[in-house]
Amino acid sequence: MSNVATRFAPSPTGALHIGGVRTALFCWLFSKNKKGTFHLRIEDTDKERSKDEHKNQIIKSLKWIGIEHDGELYIQSTKINNHIDVANELLKNGHAYKCYCSTEEIETQKKRAKQKKIPYTYNRKCRELHESDGPKNIKPVVRFKSKIEGSSILKDLVQGDVEINNITIEDFIILRNDGTPTYNLSATVDDHQMKMSHIIRGDDHIINTFKQIQIYLSMNWSLPSFAHIPLIHTLEGKKLSKRDNASTLGDYSKIGIMPDALRNYLLRLGWSYKDKEIFTLEESIKHFNLEGIGKSPSKLDMSRILSMNEHYIKTINEDELYDHLLKYCELFKEKIKSDKEKQIKSSLAFLKNKAKTLEDIYNNSKYIILDEINFNQEDLKLIDDKAKKIISEFAKKIKELNNLSKESLEPLVNDLIKSHETNFRGVGQPLRVVLTGSKFGPGVYDIIISLGKEEVQKRLRNKIFG
Repeated sequence: MSNVATRFAPSPTGALHIGGVRTALFCWLFSKNKKGTFHLRIEDTDKERSKDEHKNQIIKSLKWIGIEHDGELYIQSTKINNHIDVANELLKNGHAYKCYCSTEEIETQKKRAKQKKIPYTYNRKCRELHESDGPKNIKPVVRFKSKIEGSSILKDLVQGDVEINNITIEDFIILRNDGTPTYNLSATVDDHQMKMSHIIRGDDHIINTFKQIQIYLSMNWSLPSFAHIPLIHTLEGKKLSKRDNASTLGDYSKIGIMPDALRNYLLRLGWSYKDKEIFTLEESIKHFNLEGIGKSPSKLDMSRILSMNEHYIKTINEDELYDHLLKYCELFKEKIKSDKEKQIKSSLAFLKNKAKTLEDIYNNSKYIILDEINFNQEDLKLIDDKAKKIISEFAKKIKELNNLSKESLEPLVNDLIKSHETNFRGVGQPLRVVLTGSKFGPGVYDIIISLGKEEVQKRLRNKIFG
């Protein structure tokens, strides 16, 4: 059994962001490639904003895209006493100190830094203050005593060697004045106690990594390996945020992006293996490595997601495609009745034509799925007197056909084109409107054949077109 262990550690303060999903995917694939374990840690110490509904959505989203964690779910808030114990040990060993600076003092320092246009760092006023000399009427915070001389080098598995001057890392708070631990303390203690071998996360965490490494070294703990992934940007080059459209998995599933397609897209977003574009799940695990991750930010491109989804729609087994459509309709549209299954399955070959999403397939097949046709009022205006005559004559002629096929329908339509001095559109469009409710949709021959003679005749008899 491999000793490789990775984790994904989201906060349940909102829907899971697409950047987080890619990080989770990379962690999961790395662990599976090394025959190790992947763990899910819910960092729920922000009690005001953390909600169970967000936690459940995170778990559900990961499962939807094919990521399941090993072992039990790790809930950070249940481990707070462990974090506090480590803070007290750091205090005892001289690696941390109590800071009595008031909020007003800190704000004044921040304002001065802003005026000078330099990053704010705490001035270490209380660093050498003995606890017995501290004011008794102030609840102190506990700060970590960061190194102030020399430099530190992070041997990052993606970024390479990253060097920083130690003086730039402030004496960061590890316990607030209410006694609760901060992110950098909690994350470090959890990673150590969970026996994480590799910490793979966004490169916006690099400064946190330098802070956390100092806690590891002060506690004489073995350091994990670190890998920092460049962030995902918008096409305009800005950092992707939760406020952007299509930033959560829910945004994609609602429009009918399939999980395998999105997973394949996210895998290739900032990672490459030779010139391969399409990966099965097994191939993803087999080929994934950290060396294939680029150092530059990736741009989220909706057109490429749609293109990837279209590829999956065109190439997967139609039984499997129907199952995806079934689940999609159940969640976001109307539930497909069981008696429609055979009809839709046999029609998928043309229903999926030009479709980029499951929503497109749904829109193309609404005329089958829905028992009542919803007519587009603008399209109904196309049914003028001439169109009504064409529909009426078509209804008479179709009665004479024993079976419906393109070969049997073409002569009938050609006769109507000739007798009414029109073109294919002049016949096909009114028929499509009367049979589906819209001038848009599949080819008229496909529509007629998929509905069957009896249903076609029933719809043609509709009193609106009498």
